[in-house]
Amino acid sequence: MTPNTARRRETSRRAILTAAFDLLQETGYAKLSIEGIATRAGVGKQTIYRWWPSKGAVIFDAFLMLSEATEGGPPTLPDTGDLAADLTVVLRATVEEMNDPRYEQPMRALATEIAHDPELAAAYAERLDGPLKEAKRERLRSAQRAGQIADDVDLGVAVDMIWGPVLNRWLQRSGPLTAEYADLVVATALNGLRPRRSSE
Repeated sequence: MTPNTARRRETSRRAILTAAFDLLQETGYAKLSIEGIATRAGVGKQTIYRWWPSKGAVIFDAFLMLSEATEGGPPTLPDTGDLAADLTVVLRATVEEMNDPRYEQPMRALATEIAHDPELAAAYAERLDGPLKEAKRERLRSAQRAGQIADDVDLGVAVDMIWGPVLNRWLQRSGPLTAEYADLVVATALNGLRPRRSSE
């Protein structure tokens, strides 16, 4: 592939992903089509099908493109030495992202497609969810090394306990998704469900 061909291909790819993302905001996922994406991007349908097997796969790459543009580099969590403060910052940011109209439609579209498409689910786990979960586990490992959480805690389960309630509330629309809720999730996860001992 010549440099000019590679540049044209990348230009077309970005045009398709941008078109898909913009149309998703304008029409919603149910009305989004490969034909509509192709028309907006100024390419043929076969160009899209040559690179992506479904509109769900297109949306996934569009979401990755947005994530890479806003974050850059591998995911990491803050580590100031104060686990509760760091998790509160991260979970509040997660809540803000889920409430952001730019992200909500593509994230809900992805959630729908992942539930029905095993190949897309595997790609999501490998390229996005897996690295994010490892970054979360690494922050908890640091807390273990510092003696802030028990050595025998299963870090995978701990990640699910901290981030799972926020994701579930967002998916099910079962209650307000607020910074205050994020704070309660962190406090409950770190303090446990046992009653506090009264001081003597």
